[in-house]
Amino acid sequence: MTTAIYPGTFDPITNGHGDLIARATVIFDKVIVAVAASPGKQPRFTLGQRVDLAREVLAGNRRVEIMEFDKLTVDFAQQVGAEVILRGLRAVSDFEYEFQLAGMNRHLAPNVETLFLTPAEQFAYISSTLVREIAALGGDVSEFVHPCVLAALNGTS
Repeated sequence: MTTAIYPGTFDPITNGHGDLIARATVIFDKVIVAVAASPGKQPRFTLGQRVDLAREVLAGNRRVEIMEFDKLTVDFAQQVGAEVILRGLRAVSDFEYEFQLAGMNRHLAPNVETLFLTPAEQFAYISSTLVREIAALGGDVSEFVHPCVLAALNGTS
């Protein structure tokens, strides 16, 4: 059984994340959505809220598990027995950082491979940061997020 982790802050989880996760479940037996504590990023939602939103958005997919973590990604991967770290690349600008991160992770844990997936075209420009900013300014983000995330962004959940 091949297990992959998909780490991120998921602040909030978007339809782009969901698309990548759904496609990853075709490749891997199990995909662990690893929600990072990331206190340095000062997330809009608490860790518990981000985990709950991810669970609601991804409910029903038996190959997906949601877990929180607050350690090095490679240490978490090894803890849960994952062989692969899944990362999304939206644009060329993502590549340099992700390339450095993959190299460092390979150095720290040579037995854990990094795999990059690109989003479907309609999700290539979506980021959690943009979704948060648009929502905070009263813009409509309903096509970018699950209805439960929209409610949380609007403070109605």
